[in-house]
Amino acid sequence: MTFNEFNKLQKQDAFAQLEQCCVSKAWVNTMVESRPFNSEDALIKKAASIWYNDCTNEDFKEAFTGHPKIGNVESLKQKFAHTAAWAHDEQSKMSEADLETIEALAEANKLYEDRFGYIFIVSASGKSANEMLAIINVRMQHSKEDEIYVAMNEQHKITVIRLAKLIEGLGDNVDLSSHITTHALDTSIGVPASNMVITLKDNHGKPISVGITNNNGRISDVLPPGYFLSPSIYSMTFNTADYYKNNNQKGFYPEVSIQFEVTDDSHYHIPLLINPFGYSTYRGS
Repeated sequence: MTFNEFNKLQKQDAFAQLEQCCVSKAWVNTMVESRPFNSEDALIKKAASIWYNDCTNEDFKEAFTGHPKIGNVESLKQKFAHTAAWAHDEQSKMSEADLETIEALAEANKLYEDRFGYIFIVSASGKSANEMLAIINVRMQHSKEDEIYVAMNEQHKITVIRLAKLIEGLGDNVDLSSHITTHALDTSIGVPASNMVITLKDNHGKPISVGITNNNGRISDVLPPGYFLSPSIYSMTFNTADYYKNNNQKGFYPEVSIQFEVTDDSHYHIPLLINPFGYSTYRGS
């Protein structure tokens, strides 16, 4: 479906299409009523504005019900049949996991749901079961107030991914990059520091996003497209203790926390160069 075709859909048809992206009725209804959009960029910005400014915790929780539990795609096929195919694609790397990891992740999901009252939400595209297990173990330590904010950020990442699938050429015509990105490089062995958990926090220490570096040592989706941090001081905490432990190394710093100041909507890349006994950082591009 083209952007112009989406703008011209009847309300009920537009609702059905957008519900594939997010099942929060408040978000979908406001998006429908906000048409026609004058550009794809305006659509992405409005999608974020509605989510962050107009939706409530109850709307977030409603949106979470549109997802299967990680590793259990079948559970919601009947309830939300129209999202099942996309959810299966988004969790495709689960097939690479061994039984021990699957069982550990299933148990972590149960504990998460018992603690927070909703299923674990993570933008699973490109993430392995081991990576998601590392993320959920960190997020389990959050307070209920903090965790729903992290979860709603993950929900909006998924929403934008699905909008890009829904509207032909959207990803080509709009900058869908994150306001904040990062990468970590292990200079002691000259390779990217993969599978390192990183937490973005505000100036009060409240978590905003939890991610894990990929095989290239990067996290490109720290924040959802269209969402920009307000000018302030933020920090990015790198879990170096577990990174060294998983790589059979002994490091001096159990974590590295980098503070930085956001002043505008330009791209901020926060890299870390790490070795067992030192580290450095700079503003990258």
